[in-house]
Amino acid sequence: MEIKSDIQIAQETKMDPITAIADKVGIDSKYVELYGNYKAKIDYNLLKDNHNSDGKLILVTAITPTPAGEGKTTTTVGLADGLSKIGKKVVVALREPSLGPVFGVKGGAAGGGYAQVVPMEDINLHFTGDMHAIGAANNLIAAMVDNHIYQGNKLGIDPRRITWHRCVDMNDRQLRFVTDGLGGKANGTPREDGYDITVASEVMAILCLSKDILDLKERLGNITVGYTYSGEPVTVKQLNGQGAAAALLKDALKPNLVQTLEHTPSFVHGGPFANIAHGCNSIMATRMALKLGDYVVTEAGFGADLGAEKFLDIKCRMAGLKPAAVVVVATVRALKHHGGVKKADLNNENLAALEKGLPNLLQHVENMTKVYKLPCVVAINAFPTDTKAELDLVEKKCNELGVNVALSEVWAKGGEGGVALANEVVRLCEEPNDFTFSYDVNDSIENKLKAIATKIYHADDVMFTSNALKQKAELEAMGMDKLPICVAKTQYSFSDDQTLLGAPKNFKITVRNLKLSSGAGFIVALTGDIMTMPGLPPVPAAEKIDVDANGVISGLF
Repeated sequence: MEIKSDIQIAQETKMDPITAIADKVGIDSKYVELYGNYKAKIDYNLLKDNHNSDGKLILVTAITPTPAGEGKTTTTVGLADGLSKIGKKVVVALREPSLGPVFGVKGGAAGGGYAQVVPMEDINLHFTGDMHAIGAANNLIAAMVDNHIYQGNKLGIDPRRITWHRCVDMNDRQLRFVTDGLGGKANGTPREDGYDITVASEVMAILCLSKDILDLKERLGNITVGYTYSGEPVTVKQLNGQGAAAALLKDALKPNLVQTLEHTPSFVHGGPFANIAHGCNSIMATRMALKLGDYVVTEAGFGADLGAEKFLDIKCRMAGLKPAAVVVVATVRALKHHGGVKKADLNNENLAALEKGLPNLLQHVENMTKVYKLPCVVAINAFPTDTKAELDLVEKKCNELGVNVALSEVWAKGGEGGVALANEVVRLCEEPNDFTFSYDVNDSIENKLKAIATKIYHADDVMFTSNALKQKAELEAMGMDKLPICVAKTQYSFSDDQTLLGAPKNFKITVRNLKLSSGAGFIVALTGDIMTMPGLPPVPAAEKIDVDANGVISGLF
């Protein structure tokens, strides 16, 4: 039997016109801005005019990522289609993929198999141009900073202390560290500079955390771009750049409406990296989905220690959201990898390795139920190689924590394969819910970091380098220490060392750098060796992507 690729399945699906998808959830045509027949932006004025009560918010997260794959987006989409199958009015809210990983090692981010959002090629490539608008706004600010210095530097910006990078939405390690402004006086002031990937830009985080266009403009004005010779912060507002940057983002702020293979309405909007930024789709899209559906299924990036922690402690705190239930996605294969099995051997039954890897799943589950006090279910993303003994062991260990397990077969069966999970999620949404954050935002920077490290990562302590201690003192002096914390950490381990798999113990988290994101409204704590500009792998996915004479794309996942 031929196993079709994701792109083959997507291209063979007959999509409904996007106007029909909008009608399905009661969006008046006056709010629908068409981008062809199958994509639309929805005017944010819908939020002002719609007075429906909010639906139930379901967060899909996962175990610590492995090369074996977990299928978080696939499960998110399949769960939504499963809820639709059992007669529920449901809307999906997902992140937008970044071009860098699409052409790099990760591939697409629109789900997989028979649980995808479409048009898959458009979503994974330029889509509606949001990434380009974010890059343009980011780079306008960068140009205004350097122009201000060139034109006399009235604010006294220290070129050695400019913290604002240029960006491009591509994995390009060559641009991590650059020297620019060369070629004589007419070409600017020579200085060391660097590029980040667009999804790591603070502008992306701001777009995703803004409540409306005026909030967006205010946050852009609050961005700290660098410091003066006397150590005072310099903001975009002082450069008078917030209006122009907001104008570039006026349409990008509008959520994008698409559909699943089974025609479930889906918002795909915004995509900050979860290991660098907060890893969630936009507040605008989530709020819109909550007004339009009785159930909203959303996801957060990477494992629950990164994506779910930031979704709950940053996004929910800022937006006043309260999740009704959490789904933790795992695969037997990935758990065996955490138990020490090499990728080539993951198809073989290995109960000993599975038992050794299971603490990774159980720790994520306990964090959701004990720290955040949220109802939780484990979704096992099924593979044909999973044995009954392996599945029974996972279920037994989860049941010991008081959490049910649902087998998810959405990759092969679409919504039908998500019905069991959907029924369990509906049951959980009616359970009592004492949602709480993992830390008090008004606590000290040190105590907030300790709370995340000890409660979520299960570390022994947090260590600060001398540089981070100096930055902590500066943030306290500026009165910026009462912001939420966004930890930049490897996605491959609970710790800041990516080689420590499973549920490591007896380790400390080392904070190397504290960076103020005053526009987004959080402090980024950099740990380990986190790159804000990824590089391409030895064989990039780009080498397999092609287009034929009719414009049909192939090789895209």
